[in-house]
Amino acid sequence: MGSKNKLKRFVENETFSNVLQPSREEVLEGISWKGKWRDFFKNDHPLVLELGCGKGEYTLGLARRHPDSNYIGIDIKGARFWRGAKTAMEEGLENVAFLRTQIELIDRLFAPAEVSEIWITFPDPQIKYKRTKHRMTNPAFLQKYAQILHPGGVVHLKTDSEFLHGYTLGILHGSGYEVLYSNHDVYKNEGSPAAVLEIQTFYENQYLEVGKPITYVQFRPAN
Repeated sequence: MGSKNKLKRFVENETFSNVLQPSREEVLEGISWKGKWRDFFKNDHPLVLELGCGKGEYTLGLARRHPDSNYIGIDIKGARFWRGAKTAMEEGLENVAFLRTQIELIDRLFAPAEVSEIWITFPDPQIKYKRTKHRMTNPAFLQKYAQILHPGGVVHLKTDSEFLHGYTLGILHGSGYEVLYSNHDVYKNEGSPAAVLEIQTFYENQYLEVGKPITYVQFRPAN
């Protein structure tokens, strides 16, 4: 994507009522919506996050299926989620928002027990050992998720990376999380939730065309 195109998208994002782009300093000082997202959406529906949302395909897919829940796609790359934000505006999806920030700040953006579900879809597996701290299911991130999830709240991980799937299961078994469901090839093995099978991203379709298995894990903090 050219720099001019990126700049155009950044400018357009500023005009979207469903996009929030706080600076890192603002988040660290305490974003005003923390603990008050019901005021942003003007209802008290369950709050669901997609972390590393990219173009927002999953955020939109979930929001269309569940108008009685609110969805926030989070990504540091605003030029990517511009497409999702624009589509949500065009379709009049009032239960969708996009937040440009770093995932590591998630506990600064949401109050304890404010979130019902978290979706992590096709994240970078960060295979190299020195990148372990960036894996979105490492113990440090899991602790942040547990803090903002309400009791019984779940995390969904959908990925094409067998490495990340296995790594996550290993971490979960020793970190006080309960694995509710696991599938190492969702399109060959029955039992996955409808949202896992029916919502497919652009890159997921590319993986499927070359026969790459798509894995899924659903888990929650143990009570």
